[in-house]
Amino acid sequence: MKKNILTATLLAMPLMFFTACSDFLDTAPDNRIEINNTDQITPLLVSAYPNKSAALMGEMSSDNVMDNGAQFDAMLLQEQLYNWEDPTDTDDDGPYGLWESCYAAIASANQALEGIEMLGNPANLNPQRGEALVCRAYSHFLLSSIFCMPYNPNTADQQLGIPYTKETEKDVIVPHERGTLAQTYKLIEEDIKEGLPLITDASYKVPKYHFNKKAANAFAARFYLYYQKWDKVIEHATAAIGNNPANTLRHWEEDFGSLSLVSDVAAQYISEKKTANLLISTAYSSAGYVTGPYSIYQRFGHGQEIYNKETININGPWHARGGLVMADFIITVKQKNPFPKIVTYFEYTDKTSNIGYRHTVSVPFTVDETILCRAEAYVLSSQHNYTKALEDINNWIVYHSNRSADRGSDLTVDDVNNFYDPLPYEPAMINIATERSLKKKLNPEGFTVNAGTEENLIQLILQLRRLEGLQEGLRWHDLKRYGIEFSHNHAGRSPEVLTKDDQRRAIQLPQDVINAGITANPRN
Repeated sequence: MKKNILTATLLAMPLMFFTACSDFLDTAPDNRIEINNTDQITPLLVSAYPNKSAALMGEMSSDNVMDNGAQFDAMLLQEQLYNWEDPTDTDDDGPYGLWESCYAAIASANQALEGIEMLGNPANLNPQRGEALVCRAYSHFLLSSIFCMPYNPNTADQQLGIPYTKETEKDVIVPHERGTLAQTYKLIEEDIKEGLPLITDASYKVPKYHFNKKAANAFAARFYLYYQKWDKVIEHATAAIGNNPANTLRHWEEDFGSLSLVSDVAAQYISEKKTANLLISTAYSSAGYVTGPYSIYQRFGHGQEIYNKETININGPWHARGGLVMADFIITVKQKNPFPKIVTYFEYTDKTSNIGYRHTVSVPFTVDETILCRAEAYVLSSQHNYTKALEDINNWIVYHSNRSADRGSDLTVDDVNNFYDPLPYEPAMINIATERSLKKKLNPEGFTVNAGTEENLIQLILQLRRLEGLQEGLRWHDLKRYGIEFSHNHAGRSPEVLTKDDQRRAIQLPQDVINAGITANPRN
């Protein structure tokens, strides 16, 4: 039964919750400023983090959303993404916003690196050099994840990458060659390898608003998961969360069980004090309004059919541990079924005219997602360590569950097999709700998942990742990595299937970028 936590329309969050985030809203420094002392480096790195988000592009493109009917409203960008059309708007949440933001962040990182070099690479600036390199890698990773096809070692040298810039540019839109996806991933890895060992948490006033050591390792773990280097995933995930993550995972019942207000739940979720939160970021974004507990933009969302048949309200193999705590906090906007995890607030520039900027505060890296990266790598590594994978899976399940209602025990290999073996695969084309299933046909991009226990464990991990990443757009990347074919329903016409090799899995570059001479993504 859903808990009544306020009304369906969430009020704007008070700015008091976001004082620590304010640095991220500062105006970016002039990228042509001359750096002549060490004190200029650290402030410059504040702008080396993107201030736009890829969450809405990923979420609206994925199988987490459905068409709830033409009687509901939608943003143009939202509709175009849902239809897998090339977005035409210059919205903050669209391709142009992400491209502009990431390359501006990259320019700041590059300027910091050039400034450090001009100062003679002093040892006392090693932490800043490490942060700049990891920031540069992260922005390029975000761009490649959205604008490129999924990484496949067999085809990556034939797929388009994104321009990897290592020098400061006067313009955000840089007329460079895109290179290949193989080259892009190689350069991201080089920056991670060089930068991560240099990062020192002591150099930050508030480490969780920067790539601290744990957050940088969590980023590396996700990157290597997409890069299919399973042993590196395990190495970096373990560096981020340790061998005994029970104390650092989000304890859902403890964190949320006594709360009744949406604002309190959201503030708790993004709290800098929670050990599960490794990196906290802000963005100019409407994603929280589109996917969150607001009675607006309801046409395309996490609707009842998906909620009941595929995600939060389905009885999965985790259910015996008491059921998911998040199910108790789903706000009654039935076209979205949101858990209040992305904090949204409005910054007025003119209250009289009701003009200003929409902001979100989110947690891009957590212990909870990182432990699932490691579980997946344990299954797919050459050792196929199912025991270790199940340890991570069971830790995730236990701490996401209503422990006071726990009537089960840790999942075993037999439990997982007994659940998934009888399930039918969900068809790519779904015409009726009863065809929905927790079991998806996997077509992995460049790696193998063997039938039986290995596939069943991966099916479970992907399901947990889907739950963990709801509203954040992460599901889109898992659908790409595993070549999962799925459909979007459409009011008044037949559903449309996105096939494994559909080139629309790489979202189109902004038109201004294409006009500037950068090669567009091909279309079928």
